[in-house]
Amino acid sequence: MEAIPTENNALVNMEMHLEPVYLGMETNNIETTPPTKRRKKKSMVWEHFTIETVSPGCRRACCKQCKQSFAYSMGSKVAGTSHLKRHIAKGGCPVVLRNQQQDPMAMTPFSAPSKIANDSAGPTPTTDPPKRRYRTSSVPYVAFDSDRCRQEIAQMIILHDYPLHIVEHPGFVAFVRNLQPNFSMVNFNTVQGDCIATYLGEKQSVQNLIEGMPGRICLTLDLWTSCQTTGYVFVTGQFVDNEWKIHRKLLNVVMEPFPESDSAFSHAVSSCLSDWNMEGRLFSITINQNLSDAGIDSLRSLLSEKNPNTLGGRSLLNHCLARSLSSIAQEAFKVCQETVNKVRDCVKYVKTSDVLEEKFLELKQQLQVPSMKTLAIDDQTRWNTTYEMLLSASELKEVFSCIDTTDPDYSKGPTAEEWKQIENLCTCLKLLFDTANLLTSATIPTTNTFFHEVWKIQLELTRAATSEDPVINTIAKPMQVGFDTYWKSCCLILAIAVVMDPRFKMKLVEFSFTKIYGEEAASYINLVDEGIHQMFLEYVGGLEGSVKQEDVAGLGLTDFDMYIMETTSQQSKSELDQYLEESLLPRVHEFDVMGWWKLNKVKYPTLSKMARDILTVPVSTVAPELVFETERKEMDRYRCSLRPETVEAVICAKDWLVGGGGNGESVDMMKAMVKMEFPI
Repeated sequence: MEAIPTENNALVNMEMHLEPVYLGMETNNIETTPPTKRRKKKSMVWEHFTIETVSPGCRRACCKQCKQSFAYSMGSKVAGTSHLKRHIAKGGCPVVLRNQQQDPMAMTPFSAPSKIANDSAGPTPTTDPPKRRYRTSSVPYVAFDSDRCRQEIAQMIILHDYPLHIVEHPGFVAFVRNLQPNFSMVNFNTVQGDCIATYLGEKQSVQNLIEGMPGRICLTLDLWTSCQTTGYVFVTGQFVDNEWKIHRKLLNVVMEPFPESDSAFSHAVSSCLSDWNMEGRLFSITINQNLSDAGIDSLRSLLSEKNPNTLGGRSLLNHCLARSLSSIAQEAFKVCQETVNKVRDCVKYVKTSDVLEEKFLELKQQLQVPSMKTLAIDDQTRWNTTYEMLLSASELKEVFSCIDTTDPDYSKGPTAEEWKQIENLCTCLKLLFDTANLLTSATIPTTNTFFHEVWKIQLELTRAATSEDPVINTIAKPMQVGFDTYWKSCCLILAIAVVMDPRFKMKLVEFSFTKIYGEEAASYINLVDEGIHQMFLEYVGGLEGSVKQEDVAGLGLTDFDMYIMETTSQQSKSELDQYLEESLLPRVHEFDVMGWWKLNKVKYPTLSKMARDILTVPVSTVAPELVFETERKEMDRYRCSLRPETVEAVICAKDWLVGGGGNGESVDMMKAMVKMEFPI
């Protein structure tokens, strides 16, 4: 795949395709020769080819690098040199191409700035005086290619979220005209077609990846609002390929006219499954919207209908972990709102003046405060910045308490009791902050990772909410109420996922549930045990279509289910039991659970398939860069004015281009569809 232009080099790449400009040339780099008798100019291709006579009247051009021969003349007819230039300059010669790959900055053939003339002329005799030549080693010659320029503009618009109408902005039009007067500037309709062509090319690559996945796919649904009261559901798929590598791809952006309706999310799921031919391959759904009971039932019925191996629709996670953590953090800030505002004002007082900040640092040094934290004003749309501001200020509270001794204009800062409140707030928020940071990882964490984080949050917040310290109790209670909602809705799937980790299996479930539930732990542990056995039985195939919905929904194994397990596929049943009975693996920090199952798929042929799917379930619906956002995303006014198909094309194409979703097929697609135009 060709290199994708970044924000820094997008226009530079376009410039190089618009005009073969040579930068940095100096007169002392030019070799000149004394005036001689004027000679007819010769083509530079003959520096790379020799002429061989193969028969009377028939001559062929032989490449000096790879020794391939090409037609040159037959009788009085001369073939010209265009095909010879293409062989050298366009990557046809394997030797030249290999040299360029080994040294990308090396000069490419035909990189001299003077125009090549008289291409049909014969090779230059060795007695000819040397030609004028430019010694440039950093800027290769790139022939002007109008179609390539259009592709670069389309990718620039997609990658950097530029409006499609930029191609009609006078400033941009003038800029391009000055770069290359010969380029025929495209209009909105044309560039819209080019963007969709790029999207279709990349989509085919993602489609090939999905068609080759051995297991099932997990979907996340993230609803964006708009100024037009319509909604846009971002449908993202997470799945494992044949090499047991997890992929996350944005699949669709579905415009929903009535986003608050009970059927909006189920419609988006159905549209996605139909668009990508994934009926029967859906494993789980994760959403970030509070839905009515009817909306939840609609999704669950769709889930169990499309895939029987989902505990009767119980693999629906109706709470996004990132959104839940953000909401709980904001509740904590509200409890301490007055104190938080006071600390924020103190930080702003110091940070908005270079003189005051310098005095603050001098005072810190005088007081010998050991903290390495630096102050920063928070961005209230990202709760992690508020947490980090409070944490830094708390460690520097001694300095704040002494500012008034050097600055009489400084208003009184927080009291000792208020600083204590901030410290307790930061202690509670750290649990959320550490977990949220896992969601920002460039790599995709497996589902078992989050059971470790979630059960600790549930335990610590429950303890804090019952603390005898009224300050801690006041902060933790609303946080515990909010997180308990998440825990109850998602703990089953997370617990089954951690059982699939051979370092923990059921042991960690038993340990953590005993800590959380005390004497009632046994019943909750039994639910997980029944759930994992039932899911395994469904993978074996004994229960597909035979278990009544009410039995599945309650996670209760009926007598008939037990009979099936005992009499049907005894060998497959023992596969799960054998895994659970084997000793735990040693706990190492950098353990690749997917890699372990890949290595043990022969030993556990059925259980490995189940592990592959359950370990892929995403716990968050938002992109890593949006994990700490406190406000729901809203589609901007400009994109709302575009056709829904265009909005989906530019947003999905960006995800695939940035994330390496495609493998360059968009280039060929662009060439095949350069005439495509989409009116508004």
